[in-house]
Amino acid sequence: MTAREKPPLPVLDDFPVKARDTIRYGDTDKLGHVNNAVFSTFLETGRTRLLLDSREKVAPEGAGFVIARLVLDYRAEMHWPGEVEIGTGVLSVGRSSVAVKQALFQNGVCTATAETVVVLFDTTHRRPLPLPDASRAILESYLVR
Repeated sequence: MTAREKPPLPVLDDFPVKARDTIRYGDTDKLGHVNNAVFSTFLETGRTRLLLDSREKVAPEGAGFVIARLVLDYRAEMHWPGEVEIGTGVLSVGRSSVAVKQALFQNGVCTATAETVVVLFDTTHRRPLPLPDASRAILESYLVR
C-alpha cells in the first residue's frame, strides 16, 4: 500500500462486540440524513456494550470510564428509517487507558470509523486509576487489529 492509498474499510465481522441501535426520525437533519452528532451516540451504544454489558464487569467498584479522545471519520450518509450496526473492539490497553476501535454500518455499508481512548476514572477522587489485572484481562480478550 502506498502512502496515498487508504486501508480498506472494516466489515462488521472484524469486531468481537456487536450492537444495534434504532435510527429515529429525530436523528435526521434538514438534509434528510442522520445528523453528525448522532454518530457519536451510536458509538456510545457500542462502547457501553463492551464496557458495561460484557460477560464480566470491566470497571471495579467505585470506578467508571470517561472519554479522553475521540477521532471519528465519516464514511457515508445514514438515513431514517432503519437500524445501525456497531462493531467494537480494543486496539490497546495502557496503564489506565483503553484505545477502542469502532465502526458503524447501515445495510452492510460502513458509514463511519472511530478510535476512542477511554480512561478508568475513580468516581470518588475524580482522577485516573490504574487498570486492575482482571479488567486488563477482560479488555485484552477483545483485542482487534
